[in-house]
Amino acid sequence: MAESRVPELLLHRLQAQDGGLESLGLAAELGLDHQQVVGAVKSLQALGEIINAEQRSSKHWELTPEGKEIADEGSHEVRVFQSIPDEGMAQSELMKLPSGKVGFSKAMSNKWIRLDKNAAGGPRIFKAIASVEDSVKEKLLLILEGKAVSLDEKEKNELKKRKLLSEVTVKTYWIQKGSAFSTTVAKQETDLTPEMISSGSWRDKKFKAYNFDALGVMPECGHLHPLLKVRTQFRQIFLEMGFTEMPTNNFIESSFWNFDALFQPQQHPARDQHDTFFILDPADATDFPMEYLEKVKKVHSEGGYGSQGYKYDWTIEEARKNILRTHTTAVSARMLYQLAQQETFTPVKYFSIDRVFRNETLDATHLAEFHQIEGVVADYGMTLGDLMGILKEFFNKLGISKLRFKPAYNPYTEPSMEVFSYHEGLRKWVEVGNSGVFRPELLLPMGLPEGVSVIAWGLSLERPTMIKYGINNIRELVGHKVNLQMVYDSPICRLDT
Repeated sequence: MAESRVPELLLHRLQAQDGGLESLGLAAELGLDHQQVVGAVKSLQALGEIINAEQRSSKHWELTPEGKEIADEGSHEVRVFQSIPDEGMAQSELMKLPSGKVGFSKAMSNKWIRLDKNAAGGPRIFKAIASVEDSVKEKLLLILEGKAVSLDEKEKNELKKRKLLSEVTVKTYWIQKGSAFSTTVAKQETDLTPEMISSGSWRDKKFKAYNFDALGVMPECGHLHPLLKVRTQFRQIFLEMGFTEMPTNNFIESSFWNFDALFQPQQHPARDQHDTFFILDPADATDFPMEYLEKVKKVHSEGGYGSQGYKYDWTIEEARKNILRTHTTAVSARMLYQLAQQETFTPVKYFSIDRVFRNETLDATHLAEFHQIEGVVADYGMTLGDLMGILKEFFNKLGISKLRFKPAYNPYTEPSMEVFSYHEGLRKWVEVGNSGVFRPELLLPMGLPEGVSVIAWGLSLERPTMIKYGINNIRELVGHKVNLQMVYDSPICRLDT
């Protein structure tokens, strides 16, 4: 039956009644699902005073699917009892029966059967009495026949505990004629159109009352990825500490700025094709500050500024190779070079958060592209103590107070330190970043004054995000395997321990 006809049928049945109608009984009489009748009641209520409907609640007992099975075939314990022959049955065989495990336990507690653990061939089950009555089945049949009142509460609760019986609450409506009762349903208008106004027909139409309490449709909107939320938190911390953001929109970088300017030798393993993505078109960069390039070449091949260099034949062909940048420190090198070109040196604090690329083997913790967070401070007389103090302040703002520093090696910093934090969730110390003081071989060829020191540190964006959101596989956070529902549902990020 079409649902559009149900309200009309309800009104005709109500007209023939002196008192009223009960929705559940009407549904059974019309052969409809009860929810169809409920829907008709609500649609008629929306039209005004055509009907009055009072909601009522009632409770009754219903058999669960397992309860219906027992009402048809008998209880598990009776089926087990009837399966045991006079000579007994091996316990292992009995447990293979469909009702074996539950039936064995119940039959044992009822003392219907006994277990002989010393029988030949292993434990054996025997009947302990001649016959049994299936009281469980009888009680369930009474409920099926509508005679639940003949059972006391204890018996019902026992069946409920065995998940054979459940108490169901049914909400119904008692329906009566309203003050504006009619068997014909006139559709109320929901929109006042320009045609109605110009013709004047709106005067003869009935309009549906406006529901100011109705919830509107949720507007479609974008959702921030967890990485963007955490990135915003990091960026805010840098800004609060007085840092200036560096421009990082240059994904393609020359090997000169990515490696050579950072005093990283041309034969360094990180520069080969196992760690770097090289660009085919254009394969080479052409625009370099040549005076600075010559100083970089000299410090690599001959030494200088108190260093003996690497003593190899530095080539401009290697420096020209275009790559996808392997770290944002290449941006820091460009910014420090620009700083050195100023007539008067001024202390600076820079930061960047952007994407870098490595030719990594993909696994649960490594991707070919990820984000690097970097902080750089340049001033006169900066020491390792200044670096440790700024790092403590920086990580303190992240909610990380337990820090340890471990000596490390980086080609472009000396001294260098790895930063470890105690992770309360993992209950162990984990590496959270790397840091160091830039070498004179990097700074002095740029033209920075002697006495100026530059301290720097960096960490990934993905690791704190994975810890924050409980993500174990980085591929669930970035890439084509990301579950978009996770992006929609992720809470606002708060960086804490």
